Amino acid sequence: MAYKINADECIACGACADGCPVEAISAGDAYSIDASKCIDCGACADTCPVGAPKAE
Repeated sequence: MAYKINADECIACGACADGCPVEAISAGDAYSIDASKCIDCGACADTCPVGAPKAE
């Protein structure tokens, strides 16, 4: 099960992208996670200061 970033909660700080070991997160108005690259490790959720990444 991949993680997904709640765009309404994302503050676009980049902490999740910096914490992702497989570079599955890209920037935009809010960050997004490529589900095909996500290894469900939870590093993004652990580093996000607002808890925007959620397991689906």
